[in-house]
Amino acid sequence: MSTLPQTDLPPADLLKSLLDAALAASRPALRVPACLPEPPRGRTVVVGAGKASAAMAQALEQHWAGPLDGLVVTRYGFGAPCTRIEIVEAAHPVPDAAGLRAAERIFEKVRGLGPDDLVICLISGGGSALLALPAEGLTLADKQAINTDLLRSGATIAEMNCVRKHLSASKGGRLALAAAPARVVTLAISDVPGDDPAIIASGPTVPDATTCEDALAVVARYGIVLPPAARALLESGRGETPKPGDPRFDRCETRLIATPQMALEAAAAKARELGLTPWILSDRMEGEARDIALAHAAIARQVAERGQPFGAPCVLLSGGETTVTLRGHGRGGRNSEFLLALAADLQGHPRIHALAADTDGIDGSEDNAGALLHPDSHARAEALGLRARHYLADNDGYGYFEALGDLLVTGPTLTNVNDFRAILVR
Repeated sequence: MSTLPQTDLPPADLLKSLLDAALAASRPALRVPACLPEPPRGRTVVVGAGKASAAMAQALEQHWAGPLDGLVVTRYGFGAPCTRIEIVEAAHPVPDAAGLRAAERIFEKVRGLGPDDLVICLISGGGSALLALPAEGLTLADKQAINTDLLRSGATIAEMNCVRKHLSASKGGRLALAAAPARVVTLAISDVPGDDPAIIASGPTVPDATTCEDALAVVARYGIVLPPAARALLESGRGETPKPGDPRFDRCETRLIATPQMALEAAAAKARELGLTPWILSDRMEGEARDIALAHAAIARQVAERGQPFGAPCVLLSGGETTVTLRGHGRGGRNSEFLLALAADLQGHPRIHALAADTDGIDGSEDNAGALLHPDSHARAEALGLRARHYLADNDGYGYFEALGDLLVTGPTLTNVNDFRAILVR
């Protein structure tokens, strides 16, 4: 049975402390040192891409005694000071010319290495857009258009990355092939449901089991219009990726150094420290953000009103990656949309508080990580003339919570273990 929380923290601060614990457990400074490989007889070259890649590079530098050099690309504003590894910043979630140039230079660094050399590849979420190297015959403008359509479509991250891999010269294992015969050790921070290395940043060092036919099916499912060159690449099979069992991957290894489950377990430990009983619902929830919100709302109500399946007070934790099918013209990412749908359903339930955030610090393309929802949020919104369902129809979670002063702004966290949701039932 749950005990009363042994804390005087206001609910908002309590929920933020759970997010802080999840982030602290996922930071590269903590996770990288224990996962480093043994130094090679030859050269050590460090490459990578993702929102956490610069912080990963910094942690690696601080714990690597031998010589090394390299280059990693991260999102604008997500850099970290390094002395031996060059940090390049580029655009996310839609790639730009800076990402294209960085990808070209990364491939230059790994070509021509020998069997005594070591490539350490630092991979985290966001790497798909940041390691932007179009397949032969495609342009950066083609990739930008396709990426924009995928982001608006409501496709899952696995579906999006399936398409991206077959239209790329860098993803789906191609970076590892460029580095052969050098040994390749990938340190990866997972931001995908299920932690499949082939999906994280579209798996640049991992063989790919999906096919051009699978990519075409995704495109058809979501009604995405491909540029003629991209469609021809997929229909001809010229965009096919290297497959599992390919002997060229025999000297490649992936080490998952941080995952959504690790983050949720750290938050659960913090909740117990504060006298709350935590329940981790899942680390891999997928689906429309508004639908996932309805499921969470139903569970929270059942706890609050019937004491089932858990007794209150407690905190419900979940991770994963929801999606948003854009139909309106508002601002906000999937976590703001989740909370907006939660607000519309709960209508100010007196015993339920919630936080939802993207652990990289950026919800979609805005400046907030997510937002907070309180029992009085509904009444305050009504007093301002804000109707949650109207804002939801316009995909404007940012506008709704900005007006309430309940946006959660963390700045870049320099890690990325996907969505984090915490619902406090008092």
